[in-house]
Amino acid sequence: MVRKGLMTNTPGAEMDLGAALAARFPELHGLRNAAGEASMYLVGGAVRDLLLGWPRTDVDVVVEGDAAAVAGQLGGEVVEHERFATAKVTLDQLVIDLASARAETYPHPGALPDVRPAAIQEDLARRDFTINAMAIPLRGEPRLIDPHDGRGDLGRRCLRVLHEHSFADDPTRALRAARYATRFGFEIEPATEERLRDADLGTVSEDRRRAELLKLAAEHGAASGFELLSRWGLIELAEGSGRLMREVAVLLEHPPWAEVANRESAVLAAALGELGRAPALAEARPARPSEGVELARGASPEELALARALGALWLDDYVAAWRSTVLEIAGRDLIDAGIPEGPAVGRGLAEALRRKLDGEISGREQELAAALEAARG
Repeated sequence: MVRKGLMTNTPGAEMDLGAALAARFPELHGLRNAAGEASMYLVGGAVRDLLLGWPRTDVDVVVEGDAAAVAGQLGGEVVEHERFATAKVTLDQLVIDLASARAETYPHPGALPDVRPAAIQEDLARRDFTINAMAIPLRGEPRLIDPHDGRGDLGRRCLRVLHEHSFADDPTRALRAARYATRFGFEIEPATEERLRDADLGTVSEDRRRAELLKLAAEHGAASGFELLSRWGLIELAEGSGRLMREVAVLLEHPPWAEVANRESAVLAAALGELGRAPALAEARPARPSEGVELARGASPEELALARALGALWLDDYVAAWRSTVLEIAGRDLIDAGIPEGPAVGRGLAEALRRKLDGEISGREQELAAALEAARG
């Protein structure tokens, strides 16, 4: 289905595709020049988001030919992945994923696919959902290539899989369904939901599953996506995880905590109940700053964020001040004062830091006196 005139009442209905492409992705002009006579197409999420009017994203481009050769002509940094005939190039801050048009077959459920060269129509047919199976040629008159009515599904706010074996071929598409439903607020088409409930995530590696779950955790409404997966029977959520996911996501969107921990890792840990030391830290009530520093020692950034989301308010002080407290003296100062190298030096520095944290001493002279007293003791 090739559309030159877009219908009304659907995303992108009144859009001038040529003008929209030029405004959104001016870097593509250089890509056209590098490709010679090869046919090239903007595909996937870049087309979807263009039609939806969403902010600019990195782009996927399919080449009916040698994608790596095209990438090599661009003069940017090229990272090539030979198995899937893909390459990545960065031009003027825009990351472009180039791929040779291909068809795929799966030797068994969950396996990485075997690929062969193909035309654009077959390439679109191998994709996950109709909304990601659209293309715009980068040569000639821009037009929407939409063989599976992805634009119609955008208008219907519907997520629909391309074929009945899609989730058997790649069960991680079921995880992607939750991600797209979360991001766009789309409903899952009934037949698609029925099939994804049967997806067997056990046929794919833990690394692939976790990579998809981290992508979901990065979404603004990640908690809703994880709750969808739980409702579909694809993952088991920890008790109380919904509230904790939302609390830690909000916490990590604002300073100072935004600089402390990785948001998606923390959200995923909350979803799966991988809390580590967080519950113990949340229950702790340090009486002094030095006690808080000792309690937090060795905890991962995500454990700290989860503990704060669980109610450990004292960690605000730890993050803002306690963890960055350092001495003005060093071990060499103690050695120069006659303390032999060894455990005594460490003992003296630790005691001086404890007393500084607790406000008992300040300044270099008091630090050195406290450290020497502890080292000699």
